[in-house]
Amino acid sequence: MSTTSLPASARTPRLREALIAAAFTADGLLERLGAPAYAALARSETVPALRATRGDAPLDTLVRLFLLQRPVPAARAAAALPLEECLEDGWVRREGGDLVSATVDVRPYGGPEGQDWFIVSDLGCAVGGAGGIGSHEEGVVLGVGGASTTLAGITVRRPVASALDVGTGSGIQALHAAQHATRVTATDVNPRALEFTRLTLALSDAAPADLREGSLFEPVGTDTYDLIVSNPPFVISPGARLTYRDGGMGGDDLCRILVQQAGDRLNEGGYAQFLANWQHVQGEEWQDRVRAWVPSGCDAWIVQREVQDITQYAELWLRDSGDHRTDPAVYAQRYEAWLDEFEARGTKAVGFGWITLRKSAAAGAGQPSIVAEEWPHAVEQPLGPAVEEHFARQDYLRAHDDAALLAAHFTLAEEVVQEQVGLPGAEDPEHVVLRQNRGMRRATKVDAVGAGFAGVCDGSLPAGRILDAIAQLMAEDPVLLRDRTPQAIRLLVEEGFLEPLRDGTTLR
Repeated sequence: MSTTSLPASARTPRLREALIAAAFTADGLLERLGAPAYAALARSETVPALRATRGDAPLDTLVRLFLLQRPVPAARAAAALPLEECLEDGWVRREGGDLVSATVDVRPYGGPEGQDWFIVSDLGCAVGGAGGIGSHEEGVVLGVGGASTTLAGITVRRPVASALDVGTGSGIQALHAAQHATRVTATDVNPRALEFTRLTLALSDAAPADLREGSLFEPVGTDTYDLIVSNPPFVISPGARLTYRDGGMGGDDLCRILVQQAGDRLNEGGYAQFLANWQHVQGEEWQDRVRAWVPSGCDAWIVQREVQDITQYAELWLRDSGDHRTDPAVYAQRYEAWLDEFEARGTKAVGFGWITLRKSAAAGAGQPSIVAEEWPHAVEQPLGPAVEEHFARQDYLRAHDDAALLAAHFTLAEEVVQEQVGLPGAEDPEHVVLRQNRGMRRATKVDAVGAGFAGVCDGSLPAGRILDAIAQLMAEDPVLLRDRTPQAIRLLVEEGFLEPLRDGTTLR
């Protein structure tokens, strides 16, 4: 990999035109390589892609040059892109024997509305790229990976005046934000990352961002934003060897400080969305630990997606840095250092997940909604709309007591199905499950009343009238049924199975 000076961005429109003309795009790659070779690239396996690009078409040349990072004949490069300009601007360099090679990784990336984007990063540092992960040097900048696309998918994408990307890296979050924010600010402690963000935005034909060097919120002072996003260096490690992943603070302090300080940088109604790691400490519930990070004046939705014990966690990140390829004694010494760090902090495991904050008047008045949950199951991306719906439901429930719920009208959410579980041939099921096929794809057990209630919610009758009818069918006391059911209705609304109607329309 290279940490030399980066290309100039002044003539990126001509390079972009050449890349698109050759179909060096996300769709073009899939069609040229085929699904198996395309998938193999994500596993850092390049042989299938090399076999698929043995021809001399411009697309074959560009794949080998920028994606697989193999030298190509200068004549073939000249047929695929404006070679002299790319040599002058530093995108490629001459090698011996009339060959040219790339100086940076250029990776096609499909935007949410079919845009042809390109993520620029250091050679060998695109996750799943030619070099794979491992043996990274201090200061290098990685390309787009699973964490980046996860954050992009969960981010709320409403039009806003201002957005901030903290720890921008190669600029993927800033690129997404540029599509719906009038003004985008991107920060990074690594000045090299800011230059890569400039290249990514320029080559993707996106508006330039306000690029500022510094740690966390220090570069923006007291400025406030409608949207803040960050895929920070969240790895809990003994030290700060690698800027792109190690926060350089003790334990999970970097993530804690990032979340705590975000509240003062949000405008009313604004969102802050982060990926984070947090410690599981002996004698402490992880939910309590992360809830304590939420700043005053903010609602929060915290979702733990994965938990690893300390040995799994240490091994994952030792492989990431290539330590497993070093001398066995050195590897063992570094492994010990990770375990020493965890032992000193009482850490038994590490959680990974998403944290979303929303600045709200209700939270500012001392009534915050803070939901911390574990959800390791498959979800449907993009989840940005589901995030907005979550907070809208919290607002609704906060404003409606049990009596108001019974007077309200509800509809069953789209794509909710009912599953009955029990022994074959049994007259009644052991239990009924409602399952979503969109968004978080939740599933929840309900009793006969809950199943019957959800099944007839079409918005025409208030909840109380529906319960009265169910009570008559089941020969139950309607007063008792009205008394005990609102909590179940509240849960079905909170988890998105039922949608309240307002003026004849749902909250969505």
